[in-house]
Amino acid sequence: MRVVQVKEFGGPEVLTVDEVAEPVAGPGEVVVRVAAADVMFLDTMLRSGMAQAFFPAEPPFVPGGAVTGTVESVGADVDPAWIGKRVATATAASGIGGGLPIGGYAELALAKVETLAEIPDQLSFEQAAALVHDGRTVFAIADRAAIGPGQWVLITAAAGGLGTLLIQLARTAGARVIAAARGEAKLALAQRLGAHEVIDYSESGWAERVRERTGGVAVVLDGAGGEIGRAASAAVAPGGLLIAYGNAAGGFAAVDAESAAAQGVTVVSLFDLTASGTDWLALHRRAHAEVAAGRLEVVIGQTFPLDQAGAAHTAIGSRAAVGRTLLKV
Repeated sequence: MRVVQVKEFGGPEVLTVDEVAEPVAGPGEVVVRVAAADVMFLDTMLRSGMAQAFFPAEPPFVPGGAVTGTVESVGADVDPAWIGKRVATATAASGIGGGLPIGGYAELALAKVETLAEIPDQLSFEQAAALVHDGRTVFAIADRAAIGPGQWVLITAAAGGLGTLLIQLARTAGARVIAAARGEAKLALAQRLGAHEVIDYSESGWAERVRERTGGVAVVLDGAGGEIGRAASAAVAPGGLLIAYGNAAGGFAAVDAESAAAQGVTVVSLFDLTASGTDWLALHRRAHAEVAAGRLEVVIGQTFPLDQAGAAHTAIGSRAAVGRTLLKV
């Protein structure tokens, strides 16, 4: 079968298409014939070798922690009724708060039966692939944020996979949404999805303008991290909430915990979200149900064939990508 491998750390050019032996399902596992694979910013970090502190993947490895497709075969202890079902799942090596997000850029991928979510007929493989990570995470964030009617909510990286979903959920909750992103195309997308106001965080003083406009927002949902996240944290009103789940702009937001505490600001990190006893499979199915019912739109900005995984990584690295980026197999 064909896979995309990282045989050495480096730029997108190190991704190579190779033939390897087909996987065999072990106990508690299934083999999925892959239709679509999610491509994440984290994948680019693993490929470059810059994520070793958290995800020590050593070459050669196959990137990708999430796939959709049809169950091809099952382990000896797995119900054979799964064979032929359309499923969305993390790969067997991946896991919430642990594991390695690898194994997905392939024609066949291993998955654990406990992570399989059957795809509703109303969803395409591509839509479901975009929800494997983002669907469950967006509801974990939204549930923790408990956004109420009339609250000002600031969402950074608003044109990304999570950001586009969060805009919609915040609007549904009755919030007044400010979407922060970079460039006219991303801001236009945020407005189309329902953001009341948009702001370009490549412009200096953007967070101060948010604070002046709102008097301080009740909730910041930070998908950017880095300096953008740090600036966004200054827009939170006393007694507000900051959920810092993103690190694409250079690490998670560096928030002064002492200053936040003095203002009564609650800071929730990605690790706080993933360390809880969350039923992630239930959240995954919930995301499927919302999209199937037409209450939530999945934004897939760009898709690439398997042998163009390098181009997919280039698009993400250039910050040109919007919504989710996928490989079609």
